[in-house]
Amino acid sequence: MRLAKRIEKLPPYLFVNISRKIAEKRAQGEDVISFAIGDPDIPTPPHIIEHLCQAAHKPVTHRYPETDGLPEFRQAIAEWYMQRFNVSLDPAKEILPLIGSKEGIGHISFCFIDPGNIALIPNPGYPVYSMGTILAGGKPYYMPLTEENEFLPDFDVIPDEIADKAKLLWLNYPNNPTGAVASIEFFDRAVRFARRHDLAICHDAPYTEVSFDGYRPPSFLQAAGAKDVGIEFHSLSKTYNMTGWRIGMAVGNPEMIHALFRTKSNLDSGIPQAIQEAGIAALSGPQGCIDRHNIILQKRRDELISAIEKIGLKARVPKAAFYIWAKVPNGHTSVSFTEKLLDEAGIAVTPGTGYGTQGEGYIRFSLTIPDERLQEGINRLSSLAM
Repeated sequence: MRLAKRIEKLPPYLFVNISRKIAEKRAQGEDVISFAIGDPDIPTPPHIIEHLCQAAHKPVTHRYPETDGLPEFRQAIAEWYMQRFNVSLDPAKEILPLIGSKEGIGHISFCFIDPGNIALIPNPGYPVYSMGTILAGGKPYYMPLTEENEFLPDFDVIPDEIADKAKLLWLNYPNNPTGAVASIEFFDRAVRFARRHDLAICHDAPYTEVSFDGYRPPSFLQAAGAKDVGIEFHSLSKTYNMTGWRIGMAVGNPEMIHALFRTKSNLDSGIPQAIQEAGIAALSGPQGCIDRHNIILQKRRDELISAIEKIGLKARVPKAAFYIWAKVPNGHTSVSFTEKLLDEAGIAVTPGTGYGTQGEGYIRFSLTIPDERLQEGINRLSSLAM
């Protein structure tokens, strides 16, 4: 048996290894508190589940769905984008439902990247941006995100010969893993940069509805000319705690949307229709659940920030997303401090280097942990010998 070279180039997916290590500890009888994976612990709101259950009894939902989704679901997405961002979208040409946004993020590289092509990718960044590029035969060019630059890429330092050869530019705000946010003015600069170098922009935006202290993150599509050069990936996963249902969307430039549709139509059969009907209920129904969830997450953020600062870690208070990006103490690497937390306190976090070389010196805490487990984790952190 001979595997494809593209598979041999891929490292194991970050969270597979983390989950395996946690499972090994638990199999040995250890109580591990995991701050590692950003999977909301708060249940999907009941009214969404009720619509899902009702739809599941309809025989029509038992058959193959269409790749481009229910027209009613695309319309609900368009109305939500207009209400939330004042962005107008054509449901027929500028919206494509996805089996979770990760699926679309992984597939879009096959629409643009030929062997040897370049994609501009944030470092640190969500691993799927680079893995999709590699699977398509492309080469990632990493844009450093540093604290000095507010974890925003500096387009001026990207060599023209690299930018001219690149096909895709990946952005992600609110950002995973750093929790950084971007303004419409930043997105305006990104659009101008893309025009200058004939780039397609892919903006990953699943955390726009997870925000604190009254802050409301913008959409990339609010920038002037954004739809001329790019698309935005969004998801119901973080907004409505629907990670397990696998439902998201890509919206924006119609040519890019159609290319992604052509790829997907040859590889999958779309989102199960009952889940799409649940998505319609989520987007079109009462939105108060979002504020209620954010109140819970903001309280957790404040408590965890206080705890990690007391043990000497430094972290910026995030305005959005449910992550805390903390510097490790002097004398430690990201991995060594991650191992210390796991071995000495039974606490699992994500090492910053799992997101790229620029993540060295950081660890990521996720706030998606029940309150009682959060408090136990805080107690363990407080007693940790530094």
